[in-house]
Amino acid sequence: MLERFFDLLAALRERTPADAEFLYDERTPDGALRLTNLRRYLAISAGATTALIGEAPGWRGATVTGVPFMSVRELTARPGLLTGDAGGDGFLAPADPAAAWELSASIVQRACRSWPRQPVHWPVVPNHPFRAPDRATNRAPRAPEVLAGAPIAVELIRALGIERVVAVGRKAEHALAAAGVTAIAVRHPAQGGAGLFAAQMAELGGSAA
Repeated sequence: MLERFFDLLAALRERTPADAEFLYDERTPDGALRLTNLRRYLAISAGATTALIGEAPGWRGATVTGVPFMSVRELTARPGLLTGDAGGDGFLAPADPAAAWELSASIVQRACRSWPRQPVHWPVVPNHPFRAPDRATNRAPRAPEVLAGAPIAVELIRALGIERVVAVGRKAEHALAAAGVTAIAVRHPAQGGAGLFAAQMAELGGSAA
């Protein structure tokens, strides 16, 4: 079901600029861990009817774990944040993570907690854009990066049979629109948007019941 999605994702490696990091390179230990976690996450998310599409991974969150909008703190939650299992969700935790938590990840996970059915999360740009040479930074993705990443998001939406798409922030909304996907726009939780984002997500979660 997701073979084409993973093929498109792997092909992105060859189009990654010098000031961005391809996160899912199975030839490296960190990339293999992220890819394993991503595969586990999408398996857990099977049956989701809503996709929450963000902008790009942050260096404190998915860049460490491989799972969108999930930092190490959520990754290792007991019981499992996504499945409720007492032993956790079966993710692999990095031995020496660059960061233990990310504010945006915490806000998003908290906002989705009350949803009767969890949305699947994905960024419209799967690479981590950083301000070179410091990888422990984030920068806004450029137009060519959005153009390269958008088809991967579209394929994930198609492969999972997603019925409703929510765009987190204007960049994600515009990228999806350009790719022919109609999305509900919500405020990005960063830079003072956490309150409005949480309210919008609560309203959407009620309609997902």
